[in-house]
Amino acid sequence: MYPWLYLLSLFLNKIVGTGGANAGHTIYNSEGKKFALHLVPSGILNEETLCVIGNGVVVHLPGLFKEIDGLEANGVSCKGRILVSDRAHLLFDFHQVVDGLRESELANSFIGTTKRGIGPCYSSKVIRNGIRVSDLRHMDTFGCKLDVLLRDAAARFQGFKYSSDMLNDEVEKYKRFAERLEPFIADTIHVVNDCITQKKKILVEGGQATMLDIDFGTYPYVTSSSPSAGGICTGLGIAPRCLGDLIGVVKAYTTRVGEGPFPTEILGKGGDLLRLAGMEFGTTTGRPRRCGWLDLVALKYSCQINGFSSLNLTKLDVLSDLQEIKLGVSYRLIGGKLLESFPADLQTLEQLQASLT
Repeated sequence: MYPWLYLLSLFLNKIVGTGGANAGHTIYNSEGKKFALHLVPSGILNEETLCVIGNGVVVHLPGLFKEIDGLEANGVSCKGRILVSDRAHLLFDFHQVVDGLRESELANSFIGTTKRGIGPCYSSKVIRNGIRVSDLRHMDTFGCKLDVLLRDAAARFQGFKYSSDMLNDEVEKYKRFAERLEPFIADTIHVVNDCITQKKKILVEGGQATMLDIDFGTYPYVTSSSPSAGGICTGLGIAPRCLGDLIGVVKAYTTRVGEGPFPTEILGKGGDLLRLAGMEFGTTTGRPRRCGWLDLVALKYSCQINGFSSLNLTKLDVLSDLQEIKLGVSYRLIGGKLLESFPADLQTLEQLQASLT
């Protein structure tokens, strides 16, 4: 994806601030063992690290427990090393069903989501009938809140089948989840700010990119959260003055998963070469990523939004087998007019031509 990862310091506490299990990180431990993580911060492989899932994350508990079980089965201890914000919102299986129904409705103009329920869950959050992790401590009212969500989904989508049995099954399932999750639940805002006060080292992690930001990305082909530098503050409860240097991580070429405008996209064999050499396949879905030349217009835009103090250029070696390497240096409309900034209008993005050099 486009650049966005920001660094406060080096390892001690590893924190995820926004998003959900719609993206992931493929990482290898010192023994070369492969791990695919979506909700658990990748710092879990460092035994000295405390991992925090912040308030801005939408948490699918079956997926979280599956990851934890997989880590434990491979010798990675999670006990006492993962905290989940009591303010984080719960993502239910029905959110995933709604995600698929929504994509089907859009037909030829679909967004290309992972169908992991991220958008519907954030929708519940924003219209203020979402259910948070802290609600698991009040199972006497949990069923009523879940009933409201399920009835909303049934009223909106003809293909969504809702019954009292479904509600009862979900409530019973989440009673068990609540018991298992209780040791992980914490006021992570207090925890994180206490770590800052103690001058502990913190790394903030996320799974999306600036150009997928709900406000700043190529709307509507974006995610539902704020994976830009501002998401550190809103997704974790960290004051802006606490942020130090921000390091932007950017590939030596550009990739994108799903639909949306891609001015520097390489079609045909060139794109295939980058995809295979860079192993550009989604961790979550396995979908092949679209590949193209490094887009300096989008990179400059990302730098302006995030205020990066420096950039970390990765995967430069992937370009080794190419006889010619190009860069997208400017955007022009089909008539030749030069654009001075990254456009918000989708039609403009789809019609422009990237000037390559």
